[in-house]
Amino acid sequence: MKKILLLSGEESGLAYARQIAEGLGREYEIRGYSDYGFSIADLAVMGFWPVIKKLFFFMRVRRVMLNAVRSWRPDIVVTVDYPGMNIPIAEYSKKLGIRTLHVVSPQVWAWKKGKIPRIQKAFDRLCCFFPFEPPYYKRDFAVFVGHPLFDDFRNISSLERDESLLAVLPGSRVYEIERHMPILVKAIELLQNKNLKIVIPAANARARKALEKFAKLMPKVEIIDGGARELLCRARCAVVASGTATLEAALARCPTVLVYKVGPITEFILRRMIKGTKYAGLANVIWDKCAGKGQQPMPELLQADFTPENVCEYLSKWLTDDVERRQSVERLDNAMSLLHSDGCAINRIVKEVVSL
Repeated sequence: MKKILLLSGEESGLAYARQIAEGLGREYEIRGYSDYGFSIADLAVMGFWPVIKKLFFFMRVRRVMLNAVRSWRPDIVVTVDYPGMNIPIAEYSKKLGIRTLHVVSPQVWAWKKGKIPRIQKAFDRLCCFFPFEPPYYKRDFAVFVGHPLFDDFRNISSLERDESLLAVLPGSRVYEIERHMPILVKAIELLQNKNLKIVIPAANARARKALEKFAKLMPKVEIIDGGARELLCRARCAVVASGTATLEAALARCPTVLVYKVGPITEFILRRMIKGTKYAGLANVIWDKCAGKGQQPMPELLQADFTPENVCEYLSKWLTDDVERRQSVERLDNAMSLLHSDGCAINRIVKEVVSL
């Protein structure tokens, strides 16, 4: 029986990893971070200071996983996103003669072009979710497999819309919730729509606990456990923190205003590092790099632009104007059609793994 070390350090990547494991079946013995005592809740940290504060923890994770590679000696190491930790583990594996494959290209098109040689050296194969990514790499190294979310949403896109439903997704991490929710609470107050139903999905127990503090300030708000995709498919419109959830909103054909706010140090660093795109939202990046004509599919409110008044302006428009909402959906559809490739994305990834 072949052994595969399948590593993902974030919620979205974990979902893909589970699907890959299912596709591989029982012919493989598969282990991941959890088998060595590390949970996604602890691993999924973003931002300069949050990472620095857990630096010794991440050093321990790396040490444990390198020992695991050396002692367990998997036949293949498959990593999903989470490049800061996964690339060093792949590099070490490659030195031991172990085949390596990475799923989800690091954002070399935005700010990591200098890492392209390192990525090509660390991995035998790279599976890309976006059609514009393979040309950044050497020939026959990277392949566009389509996006798994495109396949997932075909199964739930027929859910009936609730014209009075607003989806609010402030982020899955506690610090995102604490930074975004005070602004979103005020934006919702400005809407003054008595018939509006507001639903906030909690990604995990920690997120729910953080959300409950703010829910007390908003009448008629409901917090649910998970179910973000179904919620976006049913909602008339949404406000969503930058991340994978904005892509889910686009695939759900839900008019969405993207929001995000980081601390001043993180902002300073990001503004000087990100040169390859002017957008934060993946729907906008896809549209810009593959089409780039007409109005961007998803408005973005970042940093100082992320105010209650600006959020309210977009939501009010979609809640009351059917023409504006329909035009927004059309722009999202045009961008998302670019994510489809031949066949199911997960099946294509599994084939790449098996071929190593």
